[in-house]
Amino acid sequence: MPPKQATAELRLKDRAGSIFDQLMPIFATLAALLVGAIFLILLDANPITAYGALVQGAFGSFNAFAETLVKAIPLLLVGLGTCIAYRGSVTNIGGEGQMIIGAILSTWFGLTFTELPGWLAIIIAMLLGILGGMIWGGIPGILKAYFNVNEILSTVMMNAVAVQIMNYLMRGPMIDPIQKEASSQIPQTARLIEAYRLPRLSPTRLHLGLVIAVLLAVAVYFLLWRTTLGYRIRAVGQNQPASNYGGIDVKKHIVVALLLSGAFAGLAGMMQVYGVNYRMITDGSATGFTGNAGFNGIVAALFGQLHPLITIPASVLFGGLLVGANAMQRVVQVPSALITALNGLVVVFVVSSEFFRRRSQKRRLSQNGTEQHKPEDADLQQEAGGA
Repeated sequence: MPPKQATAELRLKDRAGSIFDQLMPIFATLAALLVGAIFLILLDANPITAYGALVQGAFGSFNAFAETLVKAIPLLLVGLGTCIAYRGSVTNIGGEGQMIIGAILSTWFGLTFTELPGWLAIIIAMLLGILGGMIWGGIPGILKAYFNVNEILSTVMMNAVAVQIMNYLMRGPMIDPIQKEASSQIPQTARLIEAYRLPRLSPTRLHLGLVIAVLLAVAVYFLLWRTTLGYRIRAVGQNQPASNYGGIDVKKHIVVALLLSGAFAGLAGMMQVYGVNYRMITDGSATGFTGNAGFNGIVAALFGQLHPLITIPASVLFGGLLVGANAMQRVVQVPSALITALNGLVVVFVVSSEFFRRRSQKRRLSQNGTEQHKPEDADLQQEAGGA
């Protein structure tokens, strides 16, 4: 085969493989929904009716779509932090704890300093939320960079510590004074004053946080692909020994990656308080406050191929799954455990698809290298034979 034709076929195969890799998370989601359909049939529920209710509940009306976007905001923010961490070759599983600490600092500020202009208070609260997340993300970063402590274990343990801090504060120093006098105390803070609440799109719960999150997604894209810092973070993620040889401080950029990742999760916690609930409230678990956004945001980022801009629609999709699943439960009367299982299936399938996507990319790169050397090897053999 002529070299030009072989090269053209190689490029065509590579392009087809790349498209398939990009679509793999979608195939994974469809596979998860197919398995979920089997569960629905076993429970004597019509899968078509159930999934129709899911779509209708998430996107069927203006209010439904607005609620989907509300759910997508923390997923997007945590997902952006995940994109940065993964590009730096570190895994941040601590989004739940970072959301909690960011929310605690920003809520404390909002309840303590009540005489400031609303716009100024919101900006300071955002900065404190970012600071809280950075502290909770930076500790595992330092442990990873300088003491070689596995960041997956450390971030998970930091989640547990954050939950205990939250439970102590919600039942003690930060508890709502009204609840403090009640016989059955609910672990929650007092409500923020109206001036400190993020503006909403009336009559929905959709708040200004959506605009901020989308703008930050664009900013993260430019950070990673248009700045020296982003280049260094990606270089460290691609090859640490080569980065170190090239003069990049690997340890420093590992810490920076987790600092930035924690910052976005901390901001997500602040948004939940100032944009949605107007107070911190929990049932004693991390999920009681975060709604599992710290974990679901990771899946949204993986679904978006760890690209900050593609993570925007991925977050909306997963926000729709969360909102629509509740509507599905009401319509077909299935147990709430099935809704949890369905969301878990989507998470497992999407995360697994990332593993297979990377394997496919490595195999394709290996094949490309072999094919590119074949014509050259043949020419060398021919020249050797002629000699």
